[in-house]
Amino acid sequence: MVSSRRSIAAPSTLTGWFKSSYSGGDQGECLEVARGYAAVPVRDSKAADGPALVFSSDGWSSFVNAIKGGEFSG
Repeated sequence: MVSSRRSIAAPSTLTGWFKSSYSGGDQGECLEVARGYAAVPVRDSKAADGPALVFSSDGWSSFVNAIKGGEFSG
């Protein structure tokens, strides 16, 4: 179960992880999101046993929309 805290120490206990469709190649910039939870757990795909951040569904949607809208530049 996803914690009400902002991180999960052992995210490998969660199921439903999938890699972002924007992740790819060998640059090491991949993240995974777990589906099926009230909050949205997000982890670094290279550190699947490391901690995961937990976002509210509204917060995650706002972040994704900002990325898609080009609000962040690299």
